[in-house]
Amino acid sequence: MTPGEPLYILILFLTGAFTGIISGLLGVGGGFIMFPVQYWLLQETGLHPDLAIRIALGTSLFVILLNSISVTLKYQKRRAVLWKQAILMGVFGSVASFGGSAVAAYLPASVLSTIFGIVIILGALRTYKTPAVKERKENISSSKLSYVFAGVLIGFFSGLLGIGGGVIGIPIMLIILRFDMLEAIGTSAAVIMFTSSGGSLGYIIHGWGQPELPPYSLGYINILNWVLLAVPGFLAARKGADIAHIVNPEYLKHLFVFLMVYVGLEMIGII
Repeated sequence: MTPGEPLYILILFLTGAFTGIISGLLGVGGGFIMFPVQYWLLQETGLHPDLAIRIALGTSLFVILLNSISVTLKYQKRRAVLWKQAILMGVFGSVASFGGSAVAAYLPASVLSTIFGIVIILGALRTYKTPAVKERKENISSSKLSYVFAGVLIGFFSGLLGIGGGVIGIPIMLIILRFDMLEAIGTSAAVIMFTSSGGSLGYIIHGWGQPELPPYSLGYINILNWVLLAVPGFLAARKGADIAHIVNPEYLKHLFVFLMVYVGLEMIGII
């Protein structure tokens, strides 16, 4: 298979559309969907696995940047984005994401992926017990240190694993920061704008001038793949956000928990 073949284009186009819907519906970046598909396709074109994995990670993050903008605009119209908190988490998260991309560019991520998978599964179990809609008897957290810690954690894993960070951020926002489900989804999308920006920049810088990069590459970001994923993803993300506002938040929570368990098992290597 070569880039530009009809099957190559179709697979990435459909992957982008599906990722966009999930992104808009649940406030996650969708890198866990785009990454394995790209990784497989790039190897099918003849790229070495070490190079393919870095391009798949970097390109996924760059697609996530556009999707997150689309989702954030939709949730902002519903006043479900807490901007003060999102900016604080996002600023620290973007720096941490840049650092995570540096680790991914030079070190194998297998051990950290396993740790990440375990943490995600534990977070899913805890999220399952957390109400999706909360009575405002207790206010959301006012601890700036909590938001800084959340941003760093979300950002680092975002850059390391080519994900937006929502699968970590939403449980933190629900359990520790005491957001309700729609606030967590909307604010997560806003934070992802920052983390995906920092991580994407890292993949461009660390991949710049590397030998054997495929055509249309900007460091470890492949522009051809980005267009095929980002265009349908951007449009579909808005539809996903519309659906999220008419679906029972408890259903969204259950879908999100299922997604977290799947991602955790995938990162561990069980599936």
